Amino acid sequence: MMIVGTVEELRALYGESSEASIVKVTSALTAEYRQMIEASPFAALATVGPEGLDCSPRGDDRSVVRVADDRTVLIPDWRGNNRVDSLENIVRDPRVALLFLVPGSNTTMRINGTAVVSVDPDLMKSFEVDGKHPRSVVVVTIGEVYFQCARALLRSQLWNPERFADPKSLPTPGALLKAAKADFDKDSYDREWAVRAAKTMW
Repeated sequence: MMIVGTVEELRALYGESSEASIVKVTSALTAEYRQMIEASPFAALATVGPEGLDCSPRGDDRSVVRVADDRTVLIPDWRGNNRVDSLENIVRDPRVALLFLVPGSNTTMRINGTAVVSVDPDLMKSFEVDGKHPRSVVVVTIGEVYFQCARALLRSQLWNPERFADPKSLPTPGALLKAAKADFDKDSYDREWAVRAAKTMW
């Protein structure tokens, strides 16, 4: 296997970055960047800790983040599986990255910065949904923000319904669990999951 071992080799292979790829990076939200991010109900949150990297999906039925100001976005931590991998990483290493998807748009948004985990009662209450609150809020300070060109989404045809996978052709969550643990009761898990999720969405 031939590998690239230095930055110099990498730069020689790829050449110079385009002007647009450099000037698009800002240290704070522009009005247009804010508009894109507030249109996104889904983001991938990347964190780093002593055990390595983690990338976690985050989603909401509105904007996945709340823009507090042009340098700060807030992510409520809604109900999940209590692994708290991302949160454990953040309290030990504040570096984070976010990748936002906007359904129907081939342009993605990215934020690199630092974060803290807040349990401020007023802040958590401000995210109330149906009388329920997140158990914490991730407060992200923007270091840099920029958009990603559309090539990856165009190549993948991510939003093309004719390319959507048939869920019946894919393993169920129960089957995935059983593959990891042979004696897992996949049928009960799959049968009960939708009702359990509906009760614990928030």
